[in-house]
Amino acid sequence: MDKFTDHQVIHWNQEAETSSSHRLIGEEPLSIRVQGNPYSVVMRTPGDEIAHVAGFCLSEGIADDPGDLTSIGFCDGSDTNVVTVTLKKSRLKKIPQYLERREFVSQTSCGLCGKQIVEELYQSIRPVANDTTVEIRMAINLLDTLSEHQPLRGQTRASHAAALYSSNSELLSVAEDVGRHNALDKAVGKLFLTQKLQDASVLVLSSRISYELVQKAARARIPIILAMSRPTALAVRLGSQLNMTLACPARGSGLYIFCGEQRLIRGQ
Repeated sequence: MDKFTDHQVIHWNQEAETSSSHRLIGEEPLSIRVQGNPYSVVMRTPGDEIAHVAGFCLSEGIADDPGDLTSIGFCDGSDTNVVTVTLKKSRLKKIPQYLERREFVSQTSCGLCGKQIVEELYQSIRPVANDTTVEIRMAINLLDTLSEHQPLRGQTRASHAAALYSSNSELLSVAEDVGRHNALDKAVGKLFLTQKLQDASVLVLSSRISYELVQKAARARIPIILAMSRPTALAVRLGSQLNMTLACPARGSGLYIFCGEQRLIRGQ
């Protein structure tokens, strides 16, 4: 399975019609099985499947700690679209309501709507207590340099990215995918599996901020989200309820800060 394929494209303009080879980002279904049973199918860019599924398990509430996972791996070799997860018996007893769902649509993908979303998520996710502060100039620099960590976008112009940083701007994890949710799951999963997720304080996204991405960041206890595009109204509402910081580049220069402004400070 390839992250991209070469494809001949016709380019038409007023002067001429030409043909050239372009790289198109790959997209494949990934079937996630829990305890041997189908749990969810997501569309993603091939690569980092184990980290992707680990991050997915954390964001969905299937696992709270790497120790909850007895095993996680491909069903039949690495060149497959199926990853299976086995949980400890003690964890299974805590989450029967999740495993009873069949032909289930991920709660962090689509399918939820209405005013109850924020209330329901607020009840299941603790507000982020982290009081980390970041200089606004540093935040802007992280946004400005995100493209430097997007080689797949450089090849295809079609991928999203999620990068995780410490409070002193150390890059901890980065991932790309055709889906913005997948990119975040992969980036979080890498740190989750190595038990370094607690070091992450800032999430930088190539996409807009949706409520699903706020939910995933909150589950990972990441207090600050910076994104290239503006958040949705629902994302800001959820971010405010969960004591998170959401910001994006302002028109011209600077940042628009939508909530949690206390974490973004002016430098000396």
